[in-house]
Amino acid sequence: MTQPPQPSNEPPQGGFGAPQDPPPGGFGAPNPPPADPFGKQPATPPAGGFGAPQTPPPAGPPQQPGPGYGYPQGQPPQPGYGYPQGQPPQPGYGYPQAPVPGQPQQGYGFPQGLPPGQPPQQGYGYQTTPMQQPYPPQQNGNGGKKFTTQMQIIVAASVAVVLIVGAGIWFSSSGGDDGKKDKASQSSGGTTEGKDGGQGGAVGGGGKEKAPADPKSKAAFQLPEPKVNDVTKVDGSWMTDKAYVKTGLNEIVGYDAAKGTKLWSIPLAGQVCAASRHMSKDYKTAIAFEEAKPTKAEKYQPCNQVGAIDLNTGKLMWSKSVTAATSGDAPLRYKEITLSGTTVAAAGTEGGAAFDLNTGAERWKPKVSADGCYDAGYAGGEALAVVRTCGTYDDPQLVIQALNPTTGAPLSSYKMPPGVDYASIVSTKPLVVAADVGDTAGDGSGISDFFSIDASTGKLLTRIAADGEKYAARCTSTEVESCQRLAVGNNRIYVPTEDHEGTGEYGDTNEIVSFDLTTGKPTSDRADAGDRYTVFPLRMDGGNIIAYKTPPYDKGGQIISIDGATFKQTVLMENPSERSVREAESSFFGDYTEMLYSAGRLYISQTMISAMNGSSLNGKEYLAVAFGTS
Repeated sequence: MTQPPQPSNEPPQGGFGAPQDPPPGGFGAPNPPPADPFGKQPATPPAGGFGAPQTPPPAGPPQQPGPGYGYPQGQPPQPGYGYPQGQPPQPGYGYPQAPVPGQPQQGYGFPQGLPPGQPPQQGYGYQTTPMQQPYPPQQNGNGGKKFTTQMQIIVAASVAVVLIVGAGIWFSSSGGDDGKKDKASQSSGGTTEGKDGGQGGAVGGGGKEKAPADPKSKAAFQLPEPKVNDVTKVDGSWMTDKAYVKTGLNEIVGYDAAKGTKLWSIPLAGQVCAASRHMSKDYKTAIAFEEAKPTKAEKYQPCNQVGAIDLNTGKLMWSKSVTAATSGDAPLRYKEITLSGTTVAAAGTEGGAAFDLNTGAERWKPKVSADGCYDAGYAGGEALAVVRTCGTYDDPQLVIQALNPTTGAPLSSYKMPPGVDYASIVSTKPLVVAADVGDTAGDGSGISDFFSIDASTGKLLTRIAADGEKYAARCTSTEVESCQRLAVGNNRIYVPTEDHEGTGEYGDTNEIVSFDLTTGKPTSDRADAGDRYTVFPLRMDGGNIIAYKTPPYDKGGQIISIDGATFKQTVLMENPSERSVREAESSFFGDYTEMLYSAGRLYISQTMISAMNGSSLNGKEYLAVAFGTS
């Protein structure tokens, strides 16, 4: 694959973007910023990346759309990080694989699920079209035709419809309508599609995030990217009331939330290969990591260790491996890990196992199934659910189950329709699943449809078509709990539209819209990003939506709160527009980025690093950057 250039060996320059050697306190402890960290530099567009410029300077002509977040300009996108070049693709999640002598086994980050003879599927973040490609121009009017009496009637009727709509426009999406333009229509209101979300109560409100007196933020600190010799996963970041915690190289490090000074470090036997996105209320979480560090003889170590960490004290509470009946004496290898309540659930191609968060006691482990079924991956949070794979490699059958977190017993089951090779669980409560049915999404997003399922009965409530040409949420098709740029709440799913031309002379924009999870129909919700900005959801905050606005080349990014009832936007944070700060913010790959926001603090970090990084910031790369409003 095409990797970003090797980091520069030239002496560091002053400013936010200057690379830093790890200080004596350990990896990642940031150096104090200089007196004038950003300098007085002219604004020029930064290199492509997370928050990449959407517009050229006004003095020049419009640029052609770039290849998307994180890809070097002027080069076609290559297969995603972690795909071994020159090796044939391997079967996807859930399919037992015979080891190949002399070759490393599939590890975290290797694309999977490819039938023999076919090229690699587009993974999470792999794009075939530019992220900023505008919608085709709408066909307006009837040219030079005479304005007849019939046309007057049509126009009058159209005006009446516009008056009825009043409150807003929603984008419709339905199966068999791929060739049609977006339609404007009114929300039907009532008890199933109105603001009660079909639940008989008001939506919105209850959020904890409040706008500060001054939303303008400052660059708090930056963590230098550790040096590696190969593509390396650094998945995992968490926030506590005192610390920002981030996966490093063979360790997990806690940093002071405001200053970035190193508080503690947890050394590990090998690299983290999976990390739960969830925490317990007392700040405990789970990770999976490799049994040893890479060597020349064994470059790819097996990911077979599960552990729980206390994010308050910086302690590894316990770690262990388990064997599966299908793997003999070899420990079970993991691809994903999650947390629900006090249950840690991890899964891989040999099935799943679960542990008690506090003690490490086994709750269940892989079992032999006569019908060839096994747990391919779990999703946690408020509830626990699993994607269970049955059938054969050529004819798989996926089943979505809600589970009892303590015993692993299924509470309900829903059989996915034919043509679904992989599925991602968007939310466990309510239970929402995303899938690319028949590989029809066509945009590498891993999503053609959303499935809203009654977790108590396993009944399908509704299936929502999510046209890849209209909507921009993303899931890694081979990972169960991987979806980004969407949120679920208020009995709705909130998704961003694809970028399209804005109202200004230059620049793209987009919107956040929603679908009712009971009826599957679009609602009247619509949050416009504004000219030259694009927006996508990060998470729910009570009944409100926390979203990030990717800025144009001369602005900093924004965190906004969208009221779930009125869809009024409130700016919670606006990052600096100085060049060096903008470059740091935009240097992160959109599809290999974790973003955490809470209480006036924003952390943006990498989930994948490489020896070939250095495509932006003149070779200066960061593991994470932090912003704060206080």
